[in-house]
Amino acid sequence: MKRQLLLEQLERHEGLRLKPYKDTVGKLTVGYGRNLDDRGISQDEAEFMLDNDIDEVEEDLRRLPLYLSLDPVRQTVMANMAFNMGLPTLLTFSRMLGALGERDWDRAAAEMLNSKWARQVGRRAEELADLMRRGEA
Repeated sequence: MKRQLLLEQLERHEGLRLKPYKDTVGKLTVGYGRNLDDRGISQDEAEFMLDNDIDEVEEDLRRLPLYLSLDPVRQTVMANMAFNMGLPTLLTFSRMLGALGERDWDRAAAEMLNSKWARQVGRRAEELADLMRRGEA
């Protein structure tokens, strides 16, 4: 097989779609015709995407002086929250962010738990609030 020829053909015939879409027979598809309904993705692909997503979250957070002022465990808590809800939503946690700025870890943890997000994610919020409070894993 001529792999390069096939690659060029598939790129042209399938086209690149970076967001999932329904193909002509209604299958959820992404990329160059990857059938997510029937094939899905491999663990290696999922881990590759996770690693890229973590890099993106960290790059976004590194623009915040407050994030840079925190110890690595509390940075990890913020990164976990940003990964889960997106940075714009995390930035609406003004009381938690204010408490972080004042280094009031107990209040920051309480503000995390006093949120719609905490009610939605349950145990995740409890674990992250505990890490925020203690500052050690």
